Amino acid sequence: MSAPLMLRYEGDGEFKPAAPYWARQADRDFVVGMTYRLVEHQERSTATHNHYFAAINEAWQSLPDHLMAEYPSPEHLRKKMLIRAGYCDETTIVLGTKADAMRVAAIAKGLDEFAIVVPRENVVTIYRAQTQSYKGMDRKTFAESKEKVLDAIYALLGVPTPERAKKAA
Repeated sequence: MSAPLMLRYEGDGEFKPAAPYWARQADRDFVVGMTYRLVEHQERSTATHNHYFAAINEAWQSLPDHLMAEYPSPEHLRKKMLIRAGYCDETTIVLGTKADAMRVAAIAKGLDEFAIVVPRENVVTIYRAQTQSYKGMDRKTFAESKEKVLDAIYALLGVPTPERAKKAA
């Protein structure tokens, strides 16, 4: 199936494609007579998306010098904070020796500069940030991840957010 199908509610329980284009998409993707589950797709606004990336860029520009090696770009900052906030995919590889684990860790880091790679004895764990693209993350999850990532960045910078200011008081 392709992108979400645009439907218009006609009343009496009927949904119809919103335009001829969407009717053609429905004909291509669905079988007449089959039952499909309808789920509302709520797109996030471009404004909130742009605000998020602007806030990350602004925060990155105010990073102290000692953090620049760890976060050499706003994208490094965003992806590492996504991982630390739990919005990541984890891969664990068990190897025969600690030396093998160190070699695999070096290779893994070279394949994804944004990943957090943790070798422990003969085990390598690779954490990769989940995508926040419009297609890859729904509106609710994006809103949650946005809040957690920005909170983590503000904590890193020592900037109080309204929530942390209330707790400190």
